[in-house]
Amino acid sequence: MNLLTVSGSPHIHEDLSVKKIMYSVVIALLPAIAASVYFFGFDAVKLILVSVISCVLFEYLIQRFLIKGKTTITDGSAVITGILLAFNVPSNLPVWEMIIGAFVAIGIAKMSFGGLGKNPFNPALVGRVFLLISFPVDMTSWPRNFISRASSADALTGATPLGIVKEGLAKGDVVSGLMEKIPDYLDLFLGNCGGSLGEISAIALIIGAIYLLIKKIILWHIPVAYIGTVLVFTGILWLINPEQFIDPLFHLLTGGLMLGALFMATDMVTSPMTGKGMLIFGLGCGVITVLIRVFGAYPEGVSFSILIMNAFVPLIDRAFKPKKFGDKTK
Repeated sequence: MNLLTVSGSPHIHEDLSVKKIMYSVVIALLPAIAASVYFFGFDAVKLILVSVISCVLFEYLIQRFLIKGKTTITDGSAVITGILLAFNVPSNLPVWEMIIGAFVAIGIAKMSFGGLGKNPFNPALVGRVFLLISFPVDMTSWPRNFISRASSADALTGATPLGIVKEGLAKGDVVSGLMEKIPDYLDLFLGNCGGSLGEISAIALIIGAIYLLIKKIILWHIPVAYIGTVLVFTGILWLINPEQFIDPLFHLLTGGLMLGALFMATDMVTSPMTGKGMLIFGLGCGVITVLIRVFGAYPEGVSFSILIMNAFVPLIDRAFKPKKFGDKTK
């Protein structure tokens, strides 16, 4: 008599699918979308729609006429790429440049490797870096949001908080003097500052990330390791010389750190599979971000740090690969 009957694998089933995961991320991005529309108005709506439609269309055309396989545009991955790409550009970016960025993100960074699950680099970040290199003036011209325009008669464009600090320190200014030109930390937390569409409001991004953590779409390892590393290293530098290095909270609330750590570094496809690997990945992203922000010529370092660490993911997975069940080797 057979006392144990085992069916074929897989043995564990969860009520999750690629589509459910992707659209959960879309839901988590809604607070940041709302914040971008609140601060930048129709320009934000326009760029987000153009980016999403372009990404979905390019994926469909490539699958339909080049790969000639099953189309997957309904799984939500192209929608997420479109939203995140739009989140990484200024609200005044020309539409035609947004379309080019979408083509690079989908056509080169994603579909050329075989589509979802096979791309080694985050597609939205590849598109963003391509636009930055190809159109540096347009990608670094930051429009003032509606609230700051209403309260000031200055020009319609201005530098980001990170840009103000980087430029000022390069001229020999001290941090205490530069802080007078920067919005207070409450404005930085809420999003009343210059920057890309989706990176300005820390509170909106945190709300979305909490939703993903509750749904177990993302794990805590990468965000905690990434943000913690930035806080520790910038904190050490700030304690050494607070007039030459700005405090850790400023780094946390400005630029793309929150967007990158919570929504882009945690991409399932381009991040490590194990908890230990995720911690190493987040640590590497944090160190590279600090090095670029503090010692590099460019004020921001999130996009480059994540893409660099994406390249190390196969090695990280190999080094921290779990042992097979029953393996007694040390």
